Amino acid sequence: MKSRNLPLILAASLLAAASAAHAAYPERALRIVVPYAPGGNIDITARTIAPGLTEALGQQVVIDNRGGAGGTIGSEIAAKSPPDGYTLLLGSTGTLSTSPPLYPRLGYDPIKDFATTSLVSNVPLVLEMHPSIPARSVKEFIALAKSRPGKITMGSSGAGTTNHLSGELFQSATGTKFIHIPYKGSGPGLIDLMGGQIDIFFDQLSASIGFIQTGKLRALAVTTAKRAAAMPELPTIAESGLPGFDASTWTGIVLPAATPHEVVMKVHAALIKVLHAKTTRDNFARIGAETLESTPEEFARFMRDDLAKWTKVIREAGIKLE
Repeated sequence: MKSRNLPLILAASLLAAASAAHAAYPERALRIVVPYAPGGNIDITARTIAPGLTEALGQQVVIDNRGGAGGTIGSEIAAKSPPDGYTLLLGSTGTLSTSPPLYPRLGYDPIKDFATTSLVSNVPLVLEMHPSIPARSVKEFIALAKSRPGKITMGSSGAGTTNHLSGELFQSATGTKFIHIPYKGSGPGLIDLMGGQIDIFFDQLSASIGFIQTGKLRALAVTTAKRAAAMPELPTIAESGLPGFDASTWTGIVLPAATPHEVVMKVHAALIKVLHAKTTRDNFARIGAETLESTPEEFARFMRDDLAKWTKVIREAGIKLE
């Protein structure tokens, strides 16, 4: 009897040990993989929530920038990391919704390879340019672009990112043609934009608002269906002559798919606590972003729907990476 019961006793002991380990989580520092260079919207968003997560989880939460290939390199690193709860990815529209239909050999599946926690934020993009460009409205810029076909340079935070696709959709809608210059994040691109090395950028308002307010960049319009609360004086592209134009960047925290449910829920609880904090909401509002929050199930459903939406848009528009 005793020998027959030994496997059951051993299994129960291992389960108890695993449960105790999960209960003790986290026992060391965690990292948020940001799949872009420092200085862009995703990086800013991660740095906005990291201090609160550090406090809520009781362990240091550090930022690990892994830029390149439109955010897909860092996302693949996160997807293939040990599923122990110590590697988080700040996913976004670019890496979880638009990359799959653009990269046929993508090294991760956004639906199968990640466990969702909660959405974090939503940010409008802004059509902005170097102040030397002689256009002060979307209408004037379209006319200028049509007079210079294939000569205006458009930066992005990487091929296939929301920045890039917003620009591609703008070209498709207006019959204009830009030269696409991809960077490893919007941070390096903004430096070149302010230096006059490139002409325009469709960038997240959160990353550019300070440069716009100080006159280093000129903004013409936001890409969302409604105006941004942080800069209500900016019209939308839709109301500037392109009805139906709508694009934005959402973010959310995901972990490798095999991460234990108890660990995922601990991260979720900590994240919701951070998103509820007034300081978090105020910090996001100052950069033109709004906080979002969801259950893991709501986030997963939202991601599936957004992936389907962008897959349809990309295929119908015939957008292909260079």
